Amino acid sequence: MAADEAALEAVPAGTAPGDTGKTGRDARRIEGWSIAWMLLALAVWGWFAFLMFADYGPEVPSYQGTRSLCRGPFFEPWPQERLCRSEELRQWPSLLGILALAAVATVTAAATTVYAKVLARLAQGEGSLAKPQG
Repeated sequence: MAADEAALEAVPAGTAPGDTGKTGRDARRIEGWSIAWMLLALAVWGWFAFLMFADYGPEVPSYQGTRSLCRGPFFEPWPQERLCRSEELRQWPSLLGILALAAVATVTAAATTVYAKVLARLAQGEGSLAKPQG
């Protein structure tokens, strides 16, 4: 009886020996969410890069063949053609909004990844504390 009480005293307050499974399940669940946030962040970063670098607009003939009339905002930040200025997603306020979404998704992905790692480490530590000593 005294050995069981001593083993329970070694476990931190608020946890019971049966809770190690719950912490492990929580760690796996949060790890799944972190993967989802990473994929979302990659998709938003890819969308941002496409909008910044890809040429757009109607095709015009040139001495090298045909090319798009409008260059991406990275190459031509303030286009001269009126048609190029009408594309709303290629304008700087929209691009900065997409950049903000990418940053939020990236920070959330990093935070959930770290939290999942901490929970996994806690689940391992609780598993070793919950074993009776003798």
